Amino acid sequence: METLGQDLETMRRVPLAPAHVDAICAIGGEKFYPAGSIVMDIGERLDRFVYILEGEVEIANPYTGERMFSHALGPTQFMGEIGFLSGATNYLKMRAAVDTRVIEAPRAAMLELMSRVPELSDHIITVFAARRRKQFELKNSAVKVIGADRDPAVQAVERFLSRNRIPFQSFDMDATDRETVQVCSLIGHEPAVILGAATRLADPTPRKVAQYLGLDLDICAQRTYDLVIVGGGPAGVAAAVYAGSEGIEALVIEDTAVGGQAGTSSRIENYMGFPTGISGTDLTWRGQVQAMKFGTRFVMPRRVEAMSRRADGAYCITLDDGDELCARAVLVATGVQYRRLPLANLEELEGAGVFYSATEMEARFCANTEVVVIGGGNSAGQAAMFLSRAAAHVHLVVRSGSLAASMSSYLMQRLEADPRVTIHYHSEVTALHGEKWLEAITLKTGASEQRIDTRALFIMIGAAPNTDWLSGLAATDEKGFVLTGAAAGQADDYATAAPGIFAVGDVRSGSVKRVASAVGEGSVVVSRIWQYLEDTRPAG
Repeated sequence: METLGQDLETMRRVPLAPAHVDAICAIGGEKFYPAGSIVMDIGERLDRFVYILEGEVEIANPYTGERMFSHALGPTQFMGEIGFLSGATNYLKMRAAVDTRVIEAPRAAMLELMSRVPELSDHIITVFAARRRKQFELKNSAVKVIGADRDPAVQAVERFLSRNRIPFQSFDMDATDRETVQVCSLIGHEPAVILGAATRLADPTPRKVAQYLGLDLDICAQRTYDLVIVGGGPAGVAAAVYAGSEGIEALVIEDTAVGGQAGTSSRIENYMGFPTGISGTDLTWRGQVQAMKFGTRFVMPRRVEAMSRRADGAYCITLDDGDELCARAVLVATGVQYRRLPLANLEELEGAGVFYSATEMEARFCANTEVVVIGGGNSAGQAAMFLSRAAAHVHLVVRSGSLAASMSSYLMQRLEADPRVTIHYHSEVTALHGEKWLEAITLKTGASEQRIDTRALFIMIGAAPNTDWLSGLAATDEKGFVLTGAAAGQADDYATAAPGIFAVGDVRSGSVKRVASAVGEGSVVVSRIWQYLEDTRPAG
């Protein structure tokens, strides 16, 4: 915990330039907080920028009221973290340690100032991003997730928080450390999600948590956006960055977590610029911060159900709870999802030993157990390598007789040489065993069968496109992938058969299923969208 305090002290040595402080003072007003008063509480919207003139602001423990760190924010420093860019919820109880005088500037005015002064924007975003990263690493938050090892619903919330880089504390019911026992005693030793100091979330879901945290942004149906990007994977995030930088008013809708399928990869080693690799979540989170810097908004977890076209040519999108929003252009970047196996008891065991991503969160369920990974692509290979660090042994199940056609050479060679991994060719999982949690699987290889005792099965096969919501407005091929370019009768590589609808990334028919190509397509398509918006802009 002390590390965060040390980081905040380091930031104190790099104050804002005097001209930048004067600019903040010009758009804000002075406010006084007596010692002991709350400057910003847990659950409040980050709707104001707070610059400290005199005094000291500390982080208070919401349960005990005690000061959490020896260091605090003082003169020349400012409050906040990256959620300020989107007006999200504050995670920490901020209190005046002594009589304190600050300048408070409204969020909208501060964002406008940052857009005009890039040096100021760079400084603030660097500090904000560092704070969020440190809060996430240290699990410094008033959000507590209890019993993900017992309850799939609680586990879904934990997965949502983890993949979206939202700080939280996780407590397994089986743990015996003092803090876990104390927390579990507060809620009667039952799985739960606690928000703030005392709010227990009934029937926890990612959507309910997102609403509390301000991630499920208010959507105004009375306005028409320039662009709606459906899907927050690498292609969608890249488009969000470039759309914002070009002044296009864009909104990204993501049904699970920013990062998409790439966000489930623990380590991507063949993405240019990261010779030692980078996780898919970290890569796309950095892109999300860039996009928010330019004003692009992200809404999650919201699922698009259908789409229609208005008489004026704009498209209206219907969301999972009936909300509707409209845009002059739509970018389809929904990617693909892993196929579900036709196995009895599969749905009941999803989240209870059956997983579709391999991150640090899932890896903790793999300790001292045999792990089974199904799939022959890069995602499955990366998962097998990553999970082998924690598991007793990893079994990689492949239907074909080789990995050469579906997996990068460097990854295939590592798997074949790793004694912690066994590759089962010409094999398939035919049965799952267990009621409340997975206990074993049946593996069939040729005519023989064997039982493997395991509490962790990772399914990473196939590529089913997410395109049903298009409602027939954009043509797809026989597998459901969106047709673009010549296949759709268009000169533009990313234009679909419908004017104003574009498609990029894995969801596009004929695309190369790689993160780098998805980022490239998302970057390039924005120039086409900008031209379309200019050509169809209403007169006057």
